[in-house]
Amino acid sequence: MDPAVPLALRRDFAVVVPAYNEAPVVEDLVRELREAFREHDLDGEVLLVDDGSTDGTGQRAREAASDWPALRVLEHRKNLGKTEAIVTAARATGRGVLIIFDADLQHSPHEIPRFLEAMAEGWDVVCGRKVGAYDKRMVSSVYNRLSRTLFDVPASDLNSMKAVRASILREIPLRHDWHRFFVVLAHDRGHSVTEIDIELHPRRAGTSKYSGWWRVVVGVMDLLSVWFLLVFSRKPLLLFGTAGATLAGSGVLVGIVAVYLRLVHQVGFRPLLTLVLLLVTVGVTLVGFGLLAEMVAQLRQEVEDLRARRDPSDDST
Repeated sequence: MDPAVPLALRRDFAVVVPAYNEAPVVEDLVRELREAFREHDLDGEVLLVDDGSTDGTGQRAREAASDWPALRVLEHRKNLGKTEAIVTAARATGRGVLIIFDADLQHSPHEIPRFLEAMAEGWDVVCGRKVGAYDKRMVSSVYNRLSRTLFDVPASDLNSMKAVRASILREIPLRHDWHRFFVVLAHDRGHSVTEIDIELHPRRAGTSKYSGWWRVVVGVMDLLSVWFLLVFSRKPLLLFGTAGATLAGSGVLVGIVAVYLRLVHQVGFRPLLTLVLLLVTVGVTLVGFGLLAEMVAQLRQEVEDLRARRDPSDDST
């Protein structure tokens, strides 16, 4: 028994394991999780989410854990993604702390007590910082550096093993593929974030589900989407109104120049008139978008306020 982990927290946690076509490694996964729970005297639960696997991952997990009631297998009828798997598990448990653990065993289950120790210190989110050989290190480092630059989040690795208070995932709605950003979103809402070093092991079987340049493009687009959400969603008129006013003002200035050339120098230049119409029209349109976006932002804030005031017991329904 590790005395650094309080007794209550040894029970009040769930290990969330999103799994998609991980049949070759799932038996090792279940065995090593059981060993870690027994060695460290843990009494939490394990929620393995079979995310539409076609290789029998869920069935193999059930068979491997047939005599271990701590593990439950949840299923998606089709592959929805890691974010959806995490949300499904969060809704299926009443435990207070969730530990996000990849099924490929690139991290050891024996790291779980270290995350619980950090959570016991009062942190809301604990990120694991990978230490060891990593075949996507360059892409990952660029992505993480951009995230730190844009969001000033106190964690250098946002896509690794994590521990998070379950209430945060109920508080923050996550869109598809936004599991990479819930640390950023949690930090933006004032939740405390720290990180610990964890060893990275080679993948034992199968292939990575997040590889290829298209994933890089998607990641960058999601990064910009989250940045826009955090910077401008509360005050969209700052973006649309400023841009619109700038364009409309430029159109007025160009119009003054056009009138001056016409009246003083008797020079008519039709492209200037076209530019004036374009700038003013686009500018006024953007200001209109900004005003509409302000109304949407107000409705969104009211919905969030209603959600925050809702009775916590409603989460179980």
